Amino acid sequence: MNVATILNQKGGGVFTTTSEKSLLDIAKLLAQHGIGCIVILGDDDNILGIVSERDLMRAISRGGPEVLKAPVSDFMTTTVITAGKADTMDQLMSEMTIHRFRHMPVVERGRLVGLVSIGDLVAIHVADAEFESDAMRQYITAQPSLLLDQASRRRLAGAA
Repeated sequence: MNVATILNQKGGGVFTTTSEKSLLDIAKLLAQHGIGCIVILGDDDNILGIVSERDLMRAISRGGPEVLKAPVSDFMTTTVITAGKADTMDQLMSEMTIHRFRHMPVVERGRLVGLVSIGDLVAIHVADAEFESDAMRQYITAQPSLLLDQASRRRLAGAA
């Protein structure tokens, strides 16, 4: 499965803001929308950075509550690894694992078009595993009468 398929299923909405917002503003946005990160955009809608709950906690643990007044630009991750719509689930999972982050913006032609989280990938993986498990269970427990006609079953039973 590729990123385009994932975005078609979940939608391409991404919460964004600007770099002059304070860390307190960011914390409020994260809580208000029940999200784990916000992409920081510049005036030309290019990605300047990303800030996650982890970034917020690190900033507070290092600088105390005073940092909540500081602009997010002082604490955001500025080297943002992005995905393209053609990238696969496996590619995203690999990047997220190697670089230890949980959210990856999706960019197409230089424009932000979506965001994929590790939670999205895990949910898809679990759904795929359940589908395969159900298919295998149905195959294994299929009634012989569904697989063979009566005469074929007698011949097999006599041969045993």
